[in-house]
Amino acid sequence: MKIEGLLSEKYIVLNLELASKSQVIEKMLSVVAGHTGVCDSSKLREDVLHREEEMSTGIGKSIALPHAKTEGVSEPVMAFATLRNAMDFDSLDNEPVRFVFLLATPEDMLAEHLKLLARITRLAGREDFRERLLFCASPAEVIELFRVEEKDLPQI
Repeated sequence: MKIEGLLSEKYIVLNLELASKSQVIEKMLSVVAGHTGVCDSSKLREDVLHREEEMSTGIGKSIALPHAKTEGVSEPVMAFATLRNAMDFDSLDNEPVRFVFLLATPEDMLAEHLKLLARITRLAGREDFRERLLFCASPAEVIELFRVEEKDLPQI
């Protein structure tokens, strides 16, 4: 399973301009609300917010990764956004966030969930990759960047 295979243009938002972490998470949830894999938007929202309460998903290096294993989805669901302005996300490194990935997987896909989290952090953790993400002018360019960067990574 590759990131570029989970993302589609309608689940990518560039230069999102919001004022708070909670607004960003709500926006990301609304972006995936119509996804065919979302079977219960309320459960998805509840589980993502519960995970965020447990510990911030601001993982460092300008990345936030709100996520959940949830009965609210029937298959892996992902969205991606860049933020116009860096924002405080209570990140582990105390640095503001510019990139947000929302990931939700069915509860019985723990191994895939962990592998996808690792894949996202491996790619997005690279400074050169994040710089190129910022310069993507369209969702299609984002998907192409993931396609190119993932071609040499092992399949999950």
